[in-house]
Amino acid sequence: MSKVESKLLNYVSKAVADYGMIHHDDRVLVCLSGGKDSYTLLRMMKKLRLHLRGRLHLHAFTLDQGQPGWDDSGLRAWLEKEDVPYTIERRDTYSVVLDKIPEGKTYCSLCSRMRRGNIYRYAAENGFTKIALGHHRDDLIESLLMSVLYSGEIRSMPPKLLTDNKKHIVIRPLVYCQESDIIEYATEQAFPIIPCNLCGSQENMTRRRVKQLIRELAAENPKVPSNMLSALGNIQLSQLMDRDRWDFRGLDDELIEEPETATSTLEEQRAAG
Repeated sequence: MSKVESKLLNYVSKAVADYGMIHHDDRVLVCLSGGKDSYTLLRMMKKLRLHLRGRLHLHAFTLDQGQPGWDDSGLRAWLEKEDVPYTIERRDTYSVVLDKIPEGKTYCSLCSRMRRGNIYRYAAENGFTKIALGHHRDDLIESLLMSVLYSGEIRSMPPKLLTDNKKHIVIRPLVYCQESDIIEYATEQAFPIIPCNLCGSQENMTRRRVKQLIRELAAENPKVPSNMLSALGNIQLSQLMDRDRWDFRGLDDELIEEPETATSTLEEQRAAG
């Protein structure tokens, strides 16, 4: 096991334990897009299964969205070599996205919603108890900063999520893993990456600017990214402004009156004497 692989596996094991992501005999649908993050996720889940003595059932799911030039031959060969059961399902969401999104606008939002809908449907149809996604530490902190700067909200991607319809549990085992380590590992393992031709030609300027900002701050203080991640799990409600989650009006009722000082008490005794 290489140094970077050991590091990633330690982070994944810690995240799984910290957030109770996996239980024995869980049937986990691992979403494999063909990118570096999802390949790393599946490999880490396989190694984690060894520690659980096989009491974890994995199934890789890849959605072929009908993008021009899609070639999953390398991915199929890799999955066969890894001996992982898998499904590659074709759904032409590419045409829908091009039809709905005006030219020049970012496709990512609609594309991801349609992909997520197909993942949830497949998981429900096939009885999977967990859905594993490949978002890592940098995704979380970038999403946090984007939400603050551009949406006026403090939110990101939780390590473990119950979907709105309460039918699925989504887990993100890579939440402690740095993108730089994943890049190094993907290069080391020579994963057969499938480029995203739909949004690959676009530049999501918002995320790119936020990523660059974090990179510049980290150059001055290397602890910035880890501090941002820690902040997601260290919420001080009394120091924020959310009136729905903190009873600011009720604080007056909790005020404790100061006891009389020793000086005033002495003066009262003299007056009484």
